[in-house]
Amino acid sequence: MAASSKRAESVPEVRTVAGALRGGWEAGLAVFRGIPFAEPPVGDRRFAAPQPVRGWDGVRPAVAFGPPPPQSAVLAVSRDTAGEDWLTVNVWTPELDSASELPVMVWIPGGGYAMGHSGLPEYDAGHLAASGTVVVTLNYRLGIEGFAQIEGAPANRGLLDQVAALEWVRDNIRVFGGGPDRVTVFGQSAGAGSVAALLAMPRAAGLFRRAVAQSVPGTFFSPELAADLTAAFAAELGVAPTVSGLSAVAPDLLPAAGDAVFAKMERWRERWGKITHRPIPYAPVVDGDVLPTTPWQALAEGAARDVELVVGHTRDEQRLFSLIDGVLGQVTHEQTETALHVLGTGPDSARRYREAFPAAADEELYELVNADWLFRMPSVRLADAQIAGGGRAYLYELMWTAPGMGGALGACHGLDVPLVFGNLSSGQTAMLIGDPPSPEAVELSARIRGSWTSFAAHGNPGWPAYDAEHRLAQVFDTPSKVTSYPESASRLLWEDFTFPALPLLAR
Repeated sequence: MAASSKRAESVPEVRTVAGALRGGWEAGLAVFRGIPFAEPPVGDRRFAAPQPVRGWDGVRPAVAFGPPPPQSAVLAVSRDTAGEDWLTVNVWTPELDSASELPVMVWIPGGGYAMGHSGLPEYDAGHLAASGTVVVTLNYRLGIEGFAQIEGAPANRGLLDQVAALEWVRDNIRVFGGGPDRVTVFGQSAGAGSVAALLAMPRAAGLFRRAVAQSVPGTFFSPELAADLTAAFAAELGVAPTVSGLSAVAPDLLPAAGDAVFAKMERWRERWGKITHRPIPYAPVVDGDVLPTTPWQALAEGAARDVELVVGHTRDEQRLFSLIDGVLGQVTHEQTETALHVLGTGPDSARRYREAFPAAADEELYELVNADWLFRMPSVRLADAQIAGGGRAYLYELMWTAPGMGGALGACHGLDVPLVFGNLSSGQTAMLIGDPPSPEAVELSARIRGSWTSFAAHGNPGWPAYDAEHRLAQVFDTPSKVTSYPESASRLLWEDFTFPALPLLAR
């Protein structure tokens, strides 16, 4: 039965494989929150692969978000974390007709694999679902719980959680009006890194048809590096880096150990290398099993040739982090030289960057090499790998300068999220975009949102596919345009870089 006809009833209800759910109506959409897709990963299930959720009798209320997983306090928004049902999904749908087979979009939140959750207001999916799309948002284990390499535990438990959520979608989305064969995964930052990983994971094969990766981070860890990080976390806690040792620590206490190591990662520079300069304590591990190879290698070998891909980045990815680090407008020549040497493509990176950008001052070069290493070049190289493997990719760049703070942040990391979801006045978004948002911001948001939902429905985001000859990309701006990929100078600097799993440099 269509949502419009069911509004006459008191509440929307569906019956999933595990049991019946009662949601609510919001702006003509049926919304269900806090639906468990796996058993809480605590007790005997701690640090294990996600286990199927047990069924329940009666009708379960689904009107509140599930508790966020334990996470870093660095930059995290304080919220009630009571409860152990971390592994939940939320659904927005315009239809409750199992015959509708609407396109489905599954959102994976970002946050450095250390923080974030689906209950944040910027992820409210009402605008996206109003276009005729079923939208699912999910939680997954973060930090040590989800990504630490622990003796006796499967690697990449956070990624396995995402696979379990996609299996839940496959098995249940029809009752929400969605088509299980019309699933698109999308995510930003660590969410985009997760999307890239899922494209490379045999366990995720067949669970989605399309993918959107917004600002893909290039950080994937070798098992040796990940295990050494875990040893440092465990030493901070005074326990062994094993399942039994870490299980003795309450889940809500683990993130503090990660934060403590995070705060002094410069001590580990000779062992951990590049990740100490950002710093980045968590990432998916190329373990040879859950994640057999890096996404770039897997896609180039054809692992995702049957999955259509939209991938891109913002122009000024680094600007937000420079603000957070307190160096915006204050980057020194020494900081620039260090960044060029450490984060570039090789020992002559500083010379090559200065030759490629002869008019760039130190701060611009600092921003360029940071952005290129962590987000911009991993994203464009993912498109290169996809077409090399025989698949289809669409490339974009967000170049619109947000007017907040006098435009100082430009097209910064994360600016795409409110534009995609259409939530232009929630939380800190208003400070960045302006309150009220300008007509240009509203129009650009509608354009991007329309591209994403069109891609989910038809496989066409509204611009030509990327290829090695023309390298066409959609530039989102006011006005937007299709042009050759704008960052060709950076692309040429990085065209031979393979983005391997980051190694442990010394023991």
